[in-house]
Amino acid sequence: MLAALLFRQVVREGTLTVVDAAGKAETFGRGSPRVTVRMHDRATEYKLLVNPKLCLGEAYMDGRLTVEEGSLYDFLELAGRNVVNVENHPLWGVFDRVGRALRPIQTFNPVRRARRNVAHHYDLSGELYDLFLDTDRQYSCAYFRSSDEDLDTAQQNKKRHIAAKLQLDRPGLRVLDIGSGWGGLGVYLAETFDANVTGVTLSTEQHSYSRDRAAASPAADRLDFQLTDYREVEGPFDRIVSVGMFEHIGRRNYGPFFRTVRDLLTDDGAALIHAIGYADSPGPINPFMRKYIFPGAELPSLSEVFSAVEPTGMWATDLEVLRLHYAMTLRAWRERFLANQASVEELYDERFVRMWEFYLALCEVGFRRRTNMVWQLQLTRRVDTLPITRDYMVDAERRLLAAEENPVKRASQSAT
Repeated sequence: MLAALLFRQVVREGTLTVVDAAGKAETFGRGSPRVTVRMHDRATEYKLLVNPKLCLGEAYMDGRLTVEEGSLYDFLELAGRNVVNVENHPLWGVFDRVGRALRPIQTFNPVRRARRNVAHHYDLSGELYDLFLDTDRQYSCAYFRSSDEDLDTAQQNKKRHIAAKLQLDRPGLRVLDIGSGWGGLGVYLAETFDANVTGVTLSTEQHSYSRDRAAASPAADRLDFQLTDYREVEGPFDRIVSVGMFEHIGRRNYGPFFRTVRDLLTDDGAALIHAIGYADSPGPINPFMRKYIFPGAELPSLSEVFSAVEPTGMWATDLEVLRLHYAMTLRAWRERFLANQASVEELYDERFVRMWEFYLALCEVGFRRRTNMVWQLQLTRRVDTLPITRDYMVDAERRLLAAEENPVKRASQSAT
């Protein structure tokens, strides 16, 4: 069994039984979880041996590898526990080194390529996203105040949490939302705080949906969603927020991104950047994710982020690291996605379902077993723009929650 050359050296935690194309079964490791997978052709065994991080997802997506005991998540969770044994192997480590060397080329992201990369993922059918996201179509890490909260509640928490950090302490503030998605955050800020919100996205689907939302909002005259790149926006803005967009700009654009944020801010402005990153050293993203899900994407380590911020002269006034919040978000998405599997197949096909199941499960494992995390970085141009303690964030968040629970009060009044 060719697969034995890989799994015998890798699997230390959990029990994995592999059935090869000839029907021969071999078991590796011990303990739980117990997982059995079957490989349906010999070529798959060769590919897994050479480049497992890419070929594992491809094999599952194409039906050349199936899970017969346990679930796909169980299999990937077992792999996540043991992946360090792959990374330390001299042969398989070659692919990581090649990936690091190619990283600047793979993440080169001029405006034309950025539009193409965004369209690959975000211009899929809106019906697809309605099948697994919350009712506000928040496609980023939710914020769970407790483990038993549902997804809609946690996503509302996220918007409230971000708003508190922006200190929208007076009506009429000009807010730029970079990577505004389907408009949920922008609408929330405009309606709750009487802010003038400009949202920018490169997704035609998101832009159309956001404009419809804006037209139906009581804050329609203060909402402007544009189909444009952030590098083409003219300021100034009192506040800038960006949620789940920084991952798509590419490493070579980190410095220009933060310089753009600085230049678009007023002298007393503040920005809040929310993104996925690594808790350890810089490196390329999973090759399956780059090839099939998020082309051009890159997850930064904090050392890369601060190296890009420091030359701008801006103050990093607050940093928060969210750890398991995204794992919980991804689990909720995956459960909803699989519950609506038949509807997804009607929109696309079985291969698409397997591809996205693999994507959602792999990412959850990344936050539970690997070094993925979410960071929220607050930036200002001046040292004295914001209060010198964090109490104002907590107080504002609590006032916003109280106002939501008591609709008679206006949240904008309670947040001042």
